[in-house]
Amino acid sequence: MNQRHDSPLKPALSRRTLLRGSALLPLAPAIAGEALAASPAASASLARAGDFAPMAKVYLDSGTMHPVPLPAKAAVDAYYQSRAEMRDWSSHDTEVRIKAAFARLINAAPEDLAFVQSTTAGEQSIVDALDLPAAKGSVVTDTLHFFGSFWLYDQLGKQGVDVRWIRPTDGRIDPDAYEKAIGPDTRLVSLSLVSTYNGFEHDLKRICEIAHARGALVYADIIHAAGTVPIDVRASGVDFAATASYKWLMGDFGLGFLYVRPDRLARLKRKRFGYYQVEGFKPHVYPYDEPGSTIADMTPRADAEGMFAMGTHSHAVMAQLDWSLAKLLELGVDNIMAHRQPMLRRLHEGLRTKGYDVVTPPDSRSPLLTCVLPDAHKRLSEPLNRAGVAITLSRNRFRICPSWFNAMDDIERLIGALPTLS
Repeated sequence: MNQRHDSPLKPALSRRTLLRGSALLPLAPAIAGEALAASPAASASLARAGDFAPMAKVYLDSGTMHPVPLPAKAAVDAYYQSRAEMRDWSSHDTEVRIKAAFARLINAAPEDLAFVQSTTAGEQSIVDALDLPAAKGSVVTDTLHFFGSFWLYDQLGKQGVDVRWIRPTDGRIDPDAYEKAIGPDTRLVSLSLVSTYNGFEHDLKRICEIAHARGALVYADIIHAAGTVPIDVRASGVDFAATASYKWLMGDFGLGFLYVRPDRLARLKRKRFGYYQVEGFKPHVYPYDEPGSTIADMTPRADAEGMFAMGTHSHAVMAQLDWSLAKLLELGVDNIMAHRQPMLRRLHEGLRTKGYDVVTPPDSRSPLLTCVLPDAHKRLSEPLNRAGVAITLSRNRFRICPSWFNAMDDIERLIGALPTLS
């Protein structure tokens, strides 16, 4: 399976819910900071009885794949039951609801969104639409970006694009490093808003200001940000952003979102053509059609789907997102962020006390905390299995990703299971 794993190896959303959710839009950083400062020293789960099934282990690996909430599973079951019985199930109404919900989550308009198969598919779509090899010039990115994108930019480099890589210092990248790398020839700046490697969060607004002042556009991978840290695409000025849904949006594989700033559409080149892009379709080839000089009169939609839509997409994941996105709006991303902050502080303290090298900045507000450790998978698999704890274990690092269903007891269980390093 070609899954973007980071390890090596209610029913419908109503109009009332959407209106209520508008009060829960991502808060400005200052307000979010107040929420973090006010968070309690101890952390209890935000989940209620019936939100999740009992799990086989203490699960602290939601950055790899988030557990499916039981009500979201029920929504998928209901969809499949409707398919089995061939009862009506409105894909159009569901699509309208989930686009509206995700748009509220990132402060966009629904028409600025297109469905994509994955984050990688969204990023590739933008690279294609900018026709970078033909445009010449440079791309600026960094090594905290998703490692799956290394191949993309390596191949662009082999096609003549000047790809400039920025490396982190102390687990972070200062916007000044982007200011030095972005030149008048830069066509695209590409980054992960929250790094899959160590949870570092870029100052997206500042990087967009730097890039736009020099005529460059900015793409952000938001798979580790959407649904878990506040995002305001309008305030940041970001031009493009993409995410899959199987992590913090609590969806599943095969369906995600691509955001396109509407005033950038005219600068993009349509490289692929799919029926779902078409708004007007008047054929001239079938019995009783009006005669015409072409086989059909066709016009594309004037929104993001009109540029990037191809064919069908997963209705089952749409059913799942119908519940999960409404739940995120109900909980509030700022509250989810404040909930995990005591757990992250405890992890920083407890892991360093045990001798682990934490490479996540201590002020990080994202849900990813990473330690580097030679032979991490080999050394930690057995003690963690024995303790019944699941985290991301890689060859030379491990990552802990608490979600809103986790509590401080889960963190203590993990810390207790990890051997002290000599």
